[in-house]
Amino acid sequence: MCGIVGLFLKRDDAGPDLGRLLAGMLGEMADRGPDSTGFAIYGDAAPAGAFKATLYAADPAHDWPAFERALVAQFPIVGAPRYHGSHAVFTVRASETALRDWLAAHQPSVRAFGFGTRIEVYKDVGLPAEVARRYGLEGLRGSHALGHTRMATESAVTTQHSHPFSTGADLCLVHNGSLSNHNRLRQVLRRDGIRFDTDNDSEVAAGYLSHRLRHGATLAEALESGLDDLDGFYTFAVGTRDGFAILRDAIACKPAVLGETDDWVAMATEYRAIATLPGAAHATIWEPRPATVYNWQRQ
Repeated sequence: MCGIVGLFLKRDDAGPDLGRLLAGMLGEMADRGPDSTGFAIYGDAAPAGAFKATLYAADPAHDWPAFERALVAQFPIVGAPRYHGSHAVFTVRASETALRDWLAAHQPSVRAFGFGTRIEVYKDVGLPAEVARRYGLEGLRGSHALGHTRMATESAVTTQHSHPFSTGADLCLVHNGSLSNHNRLRQVLRRDGIRFDTDNDSEVAAGYLSHRLRHGATLAEALESGLDDLDGFYTFAVGTRDGFAILRDAIACKPAVLGETDDWVAMATEYRAIATLPGAAHATIWEPRPATVYNWQRQ
């Protein structure tokens, strides 16, 4: 099952509406994924030389102030961190590798859910309306976003196993479907330095794209390569710093709908999510073709 939504705003002045609009779309996907909900928002950029890190602690009583003191002693941070329940967003002046190595060595109970100049990733167990309220989705602003509601079929119902998965700077993936060769691919990708925190097949798909991008492929080229290298059935929605891309496998048994107006481009597993958007009645609506990359990027 699972439900995917994506929204790309064409007008800069529409940014304050992004979270509210995405929350409405996600709410329509509750029946497709009642186990967990997640979303990635691409908002204001971090200052030059810094990046945002969305961190997660499973313990609801985690001592974030103590964590902040330890982090500041190791890395410079920019501005004040933002806390959202089990999540915290820090803007850090460091390399992503250095931060991840420090977390593994000194803060093993804290995981990085997303990192990059613009991306913030929030995900948790629960229905879309509950998770959206828990993390203040309606108040978040940005240029584009992806969301996912999950019915767990391949791994446990936990926050960590929820989508989106971010395995590269400003890159995240949400997935409806299943991969059959993810265990073998995970071993190959680890040798290339890709890190995995779960046994979820969708995290491997995200890692595969990060691997291809590291070796010089464009996002479209990486997705096209996946048609040969990723064995399974899927609809992928992939977020990047400047936009998002959609790909269905060659058989395309998983549903997907695209819609576009002069103001936005939207993707959803079902049309009813797109129907919540302003101007949807006059949008161009179509079904994405199998094995075809659809890509929208800000100039």
